[in-house]
Amino acid sequence: MIETPNSTPQRPIDQQSATLRELYRRLAEDEAAREANAELMQLSKEEARYAASQWTMIWRRFRRNRAAIIGMVIVVFYYLVAAFGNFIAPYSLTTRFTKQLYLPPQRIHLFDEGKLRPFVYGIESGYDESLRRVHQTTDEKIYLKFFAKGSSYKLLGLFETDVHLFQAPGGLVSLLGTDRQGRDMFSRIILGSQVSLTIGLVGVLMSLVFGTTLGIISGYYGGLVDEAMQRLIELVRAFPDIPLWMALSAALPAGWSQTKTYFAVTLILSLIGWTWLARQLRGQVLALRQSDYVIAAKLAGASDARIIFKHLIPATFGQIIVVATLAMPAMIIAETALSFLGLGLRPPTTSWGVLLQEAQNLQSLALYPWVFTPAIVIVIVILAFSFMGDGLRDAADPYTI
Repeated sequence: MIETPNSTPQRPIDQQSATLRELYRRLAEDEAAREANAELMQLSKEEARYAASQWTMIWRRFRRNRAAIIGMVIVVFYYLVAAFGNFIAPYSLTTRFTKQLYLPPQRIHLFDEGKLRPFVYGIESGYDESLRRVHQTTDEKIYLKFFAKGSSYKLLGLFETDVHLFQAPGGLVSLLGTDRQGRDMFSRIILGSQVSLTIGLVGVLMSLVFGTTLGIISGYYGGLVDEAMQRLIELVRAFPDIPLWMALSAALPAGWSQTKTYFAVTLILSLIGWTWLARQLRGQVLALRQSDYVIAAKLAGASDARIIFKHLIPATFGQIIVVATLAMPAMIIAETALSFLGLGLRPPTTSWGVLLQEAQNLQSLALYPWVFTPAIVIVIVILAFSFMGDGLRDAADPYTI
């Protein structure tokens, strides 16, 4: 039998069409599945956003503030430098270079004959015709040596060592110049930060204890307790800050050791600085004590101590952190002001305020302006704390999106 062209079998073509239709169907299903997965992922992100904890939401808001992040980095850098200050500082507080009094800051040259070999030029000191001390650089090259041995100290107050980050064996390297006794300003600023930053930290911690305890108790109990606390706060805040600091500091015995004076100044600053936090927490607790979970805890038989420590303090912890961050620069400025006026820490203890006390005469500012460098260091850390505190305050705001 002879088959005509019109009777050719169509089955292979039908199979190809079916295969193509199946492929298109699978592709459509895959596309729909991908769209569904994308929608589910978007929903899960939205749910995770609204189901996030308070601290997660605070961190998300905080990291969007670049100024706050920069401030936090600077603050952390300052405290790391203070912690390892004895290692970073090339000289101790008592190291004197009697021939290099009021030496200007030295310039560090990084390359020598095309090679990376940091060095400074030698200094020749003398007097001019007006008997004014002058310093001239010589052709002598003094190379810096890293991880060099120098005066001994305790690293982090625990490990005895004599290794310093850098030194100039056989000479002097002074990045920020020297003072009237030939002491290196860079080393004194680094080591002085240990006292100034620690006073701010310890003072704020003590203020947090006073302010948190009295503020929450005042807001929670109300009545006569609240009236007594508020009158006490008003009494403390009625006195001007600086005269009150002067009066309390002047009451310290002159024969006290520097350690006792250090803790006394910290205690004085804490006794004055707790009122702001106490008043803010009192207002928050007045609103929180009428909330549903606090009333439910009372009806369940929870004690006052459990309600305060289990519910009220965690609810106000964000505000406590913000106030502590903003109070740090105030503590640092207070210590600096007291030491600058001669009513706080005194030599041989070294802090930023003590360093500024030596730069309060016009002659030093006019002829030796580098002795005013501690003021620049203080301004930078105060601005960093302020930026970080503002960022935390905005991040802790529950109405911030």
